[in-house]
Amino acid sequence: MTANRRTFLKQIGTLTVGSGLGSWSWAEQTTAALPRSHPEAEGVSSAGILALLDAIAHSKHELHSFMMLRHGRVVAEGWWAPYGAPFKHAMYSMSKSFTSTAIGFAIAEGRLGVEDSVASLFPQDLPEPASENLAALKVKHLLTMSVGNEHEPTGTIIKEENWVKTFLEQPITHPPGTVFMYNSSATYMLSAIVTKVTGQKVIDYLTPRLFEPLGITGMTWETCPRGINTGGWGLSISTEGLAKFGQLYLQKGKWNGEQILPPKWVREATTFKIQQPDPAKPSRPKEQNDWLQGYCYQFWRCQHGAFRGDGAFGQYTIVLPQQDAVIIMTGESHDMQGELDLVWQHLLPAIKNKTSLPADAAAQTSLEQALKALALTPPKGRPILPAAAQFNGKTFKLDANDLGLTTASFTFKDNTCLFTASTDQGAHPVACGLENWQLGETDFPGTPPRLTPGGAPRTQPTSKIAASATWKDEHTLEMTWRFYETPHHDTVTCAFDGDQITLSFLNSIAALGGKTKDARPVLTGRV
Repeated sequence: MTANRRTFLKQIGTLTVGSGLGSWSWAEQTTAALPRSHPEAEGVSSAGILALLDAIAHSKHELHSFMMLRHGRVVAEGWWAPYGAPFKHAMYSMSKSFTSTAIGFAIAEGRLGVEDSVASLFPQDLPEPASENLAALKVKHLLTMSVGNEHEPTGTIIKEENWVKTFLEQPITHPPGTVFMYNSSATYMLSAIVTKVTGQKVIDYLTPRLFEPLGITGMTWETCPRGINTGGWGLSISTEGLAKFGQLYLQKGKWNGEQILPPKWVREATTFKIQQPDPAKPSRPKEQNDWLQGYCYQFWRCQHGAFRGDGAFGQYTIVLPQQDAVIIMTGESHDMQGELDLVWQHLLPAIKNKTSLPADAAAQTSLEQALKALALTPPKGRPILPAAAQFNGKTFKLDANDLGLTTASFTFKDNTCLFTASTDQGAHPVACGLENWQLGETDFPGTPPRLTPGGAPRTQPTSKIAASATWKDEHTLEMTWRFYETPHHDTVTCAFDGDQITLSFLNSIAALGGKTKDARPVLTGRV
């Protein structure tokens, strides 16, 4: 037990609080891993889970991790190498559900209410004069993405130093509560409210209330320039941490027999609050669209009576109350609905209305082998070519570029390729396996890829990376850099022509958008 946890428990003991959300209490919890079981023992078909893995393997979806719980026990789990169980993973908007949870705790402690005026919480940051719609804006409108902005303001807000003030200055065209529009800066405001009423960042506020009782460790959260957690994105957490979070909500806020989160808040946060507008050109019937089943308090309603938190590129916590199940997926996909379709097609039928199924040793063995063998195979060409010896150890002087890189070199040795680019401040090496992943860290300029820029400078100067290289032809070396604590990767193409070199970059965010290059400059140079 940490010192902060001991201090917190010393202050509150096993305090029971009544706040209009029902009676609930905190007490010391065990921090053990989730219990493990076998699919059939919990009424789930191993063959059905195998069918999902096979469908993923034959799809364009890239998964990094998968975990399935039934009756509170993990019945299947797997990571596509180089991703692994010990690593955290960036959550993007899955962060929003954790911010909502912090609001739930703050309400339970009597620090605020969903009917509280947002303007009243930040009087020093209000524009003059404040509009009627801004004056009418309440905490519940932030929770339900119904602020009333005509355009999503996050892109404007993250360019500034004071995000709260900039948010409050944005025009609110529609009366709050009348129109749904996805709004990540609204979630940032929820984070700012938690900090305002508690004096703590959301991650610090949640630690003794959520993370420590559930035994979740290693999480990090980005901040704005003023040190407030970004709220709507920026949380990184492990797959099992997500699973515990989903299980807590499935259990209506109870953990190890103790009511961690008020059950009334769980119900309020996960039930229908506002309808999303129908798309102008619907691609499927509304009843089959998981983005049109209603929005809650930073959770989405799903088909089949389920609800979920989700983040860009497919970071999922799916809770199925009717089936007593939780499904976790992380990855990088351009078709998030397509991923959910595979869950409904394969996993839902695999969950039986029984406490257990007859043992299926063959299917269970096949599933265990398939889960252990999950991997994202490095691109293949030819691991080594004569060109490797030709350029081994040579340094290329690079032309002036926006990345500030001055030289680049390649060292081939023992089935590895060490690529080193330098600036006037120092070297930035990336160690690649030749057609195999090599784990390491890098501070290469412009990495890792990010969907949402802005915020305070990263406190961790390096990124964890799994890197591989292969020769596409006798003149072209291709490196793949997987930033395995994020959904993303870089493809770096090194084209050699005599004593000249051209380096081009393509991050996976741009590639999913159909682009052939990203915003970074093409680098040129010569020996």
